[in-house]
Amino acid sequence: MGQESTHIPAQEKYTLREQGMSAVSQSSALFGIVCAQGAQLRKHIDATLGSGNLREAVRLPPGEDLFEWLAVNTVDFFNQVNLLFGTLTEFCTPENCPTMSAGPKYEYRWADGVQIKKPLEVSAPKYVEYLMDWIEGQLDDESIFPQKLGAPFPLNFRDVVRTIFKRLFRVYAHIYHSHFQKIVSLKEEAHLNTCFKHFILFTHEFSLIDKKELAPLQELIESIFVPY
Repeated sequence: MGQESTHIPAQEKYTLREQGMSAVSQSSALFGIVCAQGAQLRKHIDATLGSGNLREAVRLPPGEDLFEWLAVNTVDFFNQVNLLFGTLTEFCTPENCPTMSAGPKYEYRWADGVQIKKPLEVSAPKYVEYLMDWIEGQLDDESIFPQKLGAPFPLNFRDVVRTIFKRLFRVYAHIYHSHFQKIVSLKEEAHLNTCFKHFILFTHEFSLIDKKELAPLQELIESIFVPY
């Protein structure tokens, strides 16, 4: 796919807009897709998800631009993870989760390369807050997620998307390792598992996360691919 695809007018594109207050923090906004092409891609996602065929749901629709597809789904998965974590904010506190970890072997420190250049050890909720604010900034930056007619995606667009997905995976890894029993008590495990399966199939389809990054949930991921 070319990186300078033909764009449609901003008001008919995958315009990002505020949908209300984030489940993670008062300052984080959820984004939606409100455009002709974005809405068309959204209908395709909903239709294929409704069929129960997640493998089909993640594939690039025939004739669609790869970067448009990545952009629409990046917004979707951001919203999804944001809402999932929002159900745990009462339990995932600095006291209960003083570090952002995924079991005893994996600990994540925050750095965005701009405001925080040296990796910073923070609590899990603080890490997620930093992450959601950072992703929101990426989505809102028109030089990365263009909204204007004729504006190309940047040359490093796929790299930005890969970084977003790598970091979103860390939230899933923390939830499964630190809060799965709470998810079960809330009767949300089926929803969590479906969301994660969709996420993993999408990242696998487009090679968005290196295998070594997936290690904290490797057994779970392997079980996802057994039916395929």
